[in-house]
Amino acid sequence: MRLFVALDLPWEIKTTLAGFAFNLPGARWVPAQNMHLTLRFIGEAKRLEAEEIDHALAAVRGRGFSLVLTGAGWFEKAGRVSALWIGVERNESLFHLQTKIETALRRIGLVHERRRYTPHVTLARMDLPVGPRFAEFVQSRNLYRSPPIPVAEFTLFSSYLGPDQPDYTAEVEYSLQ
Repeated sequence: MRLFVALDLPWEIKTTLAGFAFNLPGARWVPAQNMHLTLRFIGEAKRLEAEEIDHALAAVRGRGFSLVLTGAGWFEKAGRVSALWIGVERNESLFHLQTKIETALRRIGLVHERRRYTPHVTLARMDLPVGPRFAEFVQSRNLYRSPPIPVAEFTLFSSYLGPDQPDYTAEVEYSLQ
């Protein structure tokens, strides 16, 4: 099974973000139910590995906090836009939690994530080169600012790739105090 660690978002925030979708050529919009803020992508894991991951994550301690989603941006691969996202206002508590999760997973032998952590919520994946409507989208969403989102737990999700989109299942929630 494919695993990742993330913060689930309140349904109201997910529906607001899903409402940003419009007719943008080449965009595959993420459905509201799949929106989340990834803390660590793990990838394929066998059952025994998944149990070790669960134990490692259960040992992570931290306090609850709030975060704010803000601004729009994109990721590129090979000079081409690959994803559209909404970012997160700088938040030391979020980075601290992400570091604790990374450390816990490295202790059980998972390879360190090479990419620098950039907290975001993916809105769409791009299948075609972008046109002028892309810049219009980013400019119109760049001033977006969510209300404060309370974070009281993080979640281990499994991901099953379906024909149209992945199906995410919350496997275990880990409380923050």
